[in-house]
Amino acid sequence: MKGVVFTEFLDMVEQRFSADLVDDIIVDAALPHGGAFTAVGTYPFNEMVALVTALSRRSGMAPEVLIHAFGQYLFGRFYVLYPHFITASPDTMHLVAHIEKVIHLEVRKLYPDAELPAFMVESQTATRLCVVYQSPRCLWQLAVGLIDGALAHYGESGQVTVRQELLHSDGSRVRFILERQ
Repeated sequence: MKGVVFTEFLDMVEQRFSADLVDDIIVDAALPHGGAFTAVGTYPFNEMVALVTALSRRSGMAPEVLIHAFGQYLFGRFYVLYPHFITASPDTMHLVAHIEKVIHLEVRKLYPDAELPAFMVESQTATRLCVVYQSPRCLWQLAVGLIDGALAHYGESGQVTVRQELLHSDGSRVRFILERQ
């Protein structure tokens, strides 16, 4: 997992909770390198799991809630760090529908070793987008948080529904329905 995800997660914890809590969860997670992440580095996914688990224990919030909140936060940071990806799309549905063809294509150019989730568009109308998310890291709540962050960014009213028929027990494959209201 790319280091930018780790650095942004720790920044979110500092902003939404405190710098002391960042230190506490790093200690609780017992990371082999003491939590010294760089944005361009690559780190094992289990270290993110350890950080989220530690934050969940310390905050009393469910891991799924924290991951969703991180997705919302991360969208705002992606807009700051990579505005050209966001401004190239007129709305959330366009952005989500073009993740694979535009954003992930460019990310792979910058980071050939990046392990990105797949977003496969199944169908799209003017008000409804059906996408299948697939990733062995099972972070579909993060993806929903990113979509919710995009809706807020574009000032749109919409809702993401997670359809259970594809929901593997581990969360590695999930169907999202994004409906514009």
